[in-house]
Amino acid sequence: MQGKGRMRNPLLFPFTRRTSSLLLKALLVASCGAIQVRAQEAPAKSETQPQAPAARAPRNEPSEVSTRDTPPTFRVRVNLVLVRVVVRDSNGKVVTNLKKEDFQLSDNRKPQVISTFSTETPESHKAATTPSPVPHPDTNASGDPAAIAALPQRFVAVVFDDTDMLIEDTVWVRSAATRLFSSLAPTDRVGVYSTSGQVTQEFTQEHERLQESLLSVVPRPVTASGNGFHDCPEISYYQADQIENKHDAQALAVATEDALVCAYAGDPRFTAQAQALAAMTSQRVVASGDSQTEYVYRHLEEIMRRLAAMPGQRVMAFVSPGFVITTMLTSDSSSLIDRANRSNIVINTIDARGLYTPDLMGDIGDPPHDSARTVGIKSSYRVQAQLAQSDILGQLADGTGGTFFHNRNDIDEGLREAVAAPAMSYLLGFSPQNLKVNGAYHTLRVTLAGKQKFNVQARHGYYAPRTIKDPVEAAKEEIQEALFSQDEIHDLPVELQTQFFKKDQSQARLAVLTHVDVKGIRFRKADGRNRDDLTVATAIFDENGNFVTGGEKIVEMKLLDKTVERMSRSGFTLKSSFDVKPGTYLVRMVVRDAEGSQMAARNGAVSIPY
Repeated sequence: MQGKGRMRNPLLFPFTRRTSSLLLKALLVASCGAIQVRAQEAPAKSETQPQAPAARAPRNEPSEVSTRDTPPTFRVRVNLVLVRVVVRDSNGKVVTNLKKEDFQLSDNRKPQVISTFSTETPESHKAATTPSPVPHPDTNASGDPAAIAALPQRFVAVVFDDTDMLIEDTVWVRSAATRLFSSLAPTDRVGVYSTSGQVTQEFTQEHERLQESLLSVVPRPVTASGNGFHDCPEISYYQADQIENKHDAQALAVATEDALVCAYAGDPRFTAQAQALAAMTSQRVVASGDSQTEYVYRHLEEIMRRLAAMPGQRVMAFVSPGFVITTMLTSDSSSLIDRANRSNIVINTIDARGLYTPDLMGDIGDPPHDSARTVGIKSSYRVQAQLAQSDILGQLADGTGGTFFHNRNDIDEGLREAVAAPAMSYLLGFSPQNLKVNGAYHTLRVTLAGKQKFNVQARHGYYAPRTIKDPVEAAKEEIQEALFSQDEIHDLPVELQTQFFKKDQSQARLAVLTHVDVKGIRFRKADGRNRDDLTVATAIFDENGNFVTGGEKIVEMKLLDKTVERMSRSGFTLKSSFDVKPGTYLVRMVVRDAEGSQMAARNGAVSIPY
């Protein structure tokens, strides 16, 4: 959707956020009914089938079927810090043959043990579908290779920072972006967004809609700066940050001198009043600037959540002139990098100013408030501020394995490169020991053992949490992140199968079958029972990667030893059905167990003819 008529994002995992209980029964293809299935409310109906009879428990022993509605207790991996690394040789070519032992990582100069290691390529996030057709006299099985080939593989969010760009920035950026869309692959989907929230074109492959959305990219500053009214004294956001947050005595003295000139005609008798005026103005400028920056951050987070819900390779191209980050807002930029890494989002940044020369004199329309003693210092502040604007762009790119395009006028080439992920990146994970929950900043350093000639690009640090995350909510987030992905996970032995049955020309019933092999489940022994809870989440995406429908089931198991032995030979199958329209769909299924914190994720593809 474009312009101001924005819709509420429906992709915030609705079947885990709702609390009302609509019980949807599932068909258990197993030799006993010693499993209770609780299905949370979902936007689609689940096919109702009778359950197999429960195994009869001995007298005075509890039943294998529990009726308690209390949520399971999840155990999650805590304090895992992810660091995405891109390594390039002296010619700028990405190095692709490194192993875990090639990397060394330190946190606040203390060596850390790299506990998780994986490689990421553009190919690794393409849909690896494993459809398993199940013949049935009343259904049509689907494993059409053409359906798989038609599914989107790469999602690119092109984000324009219209709250900070000037009119001259937007004109040539729009012109360059028009040439980008013609080079898209058939499996690419592109969305166009802005930090003001006024431009929202959801992911599509229709070039005309993308071109139309560019016309709405115009400067939309959040604050009132630039409207012809100037403060006395005039203090930039950068200088105000030096005064308020860094307690720079020189910066305050410069502002006081300017206030004396513009408000008191340079009369030294009013120096105290001028200093008070300068302090009050700097407070107001910092508050206003921080408000605009936080506004940009919140919209970047919203766009990132939308991109994270796309089932495939995810790239964000952030086009911005940059903005100054004050000391109070640096933790927000770190949280953006954390969110991007956990969602496998590569952020490429483009300096919308192109190849520029720092402006020493400021806006030509500004009144001459600078005194002879402050004009030189204020010119240096302007230069430092313009250089500092690009710091955030470099941090976002470095921290997510992206590339920062700056000091170049071929922005169209920069955009083409920005929509692609690096040929290879490495995702390192470590768990800091004795991490204090105090919000303190930790510096990170990644080096290579014996390969110092290579250039290592990685995030520079992170902030410790200020609160301990609730384990149940953390587990839900883990399931959600896995569901809105295309990576296959094989911790648990599960299989995904699909069927469909056409009701008429416009409606069909899509069945998703999840077969679980209980031999891979880590049960907890308690009261003579084998206990574990499985969360089975299913999501259906259309050919543009948009979430269509889905559901979640909780399988509570309190099995006797003989039941476990019997089920180990055949496993069990859950069947959920969803009403959909004819079309091509990606089916995503995630299973997570509570006791072992193990996960499985599978992809399926189905094409229902019209």
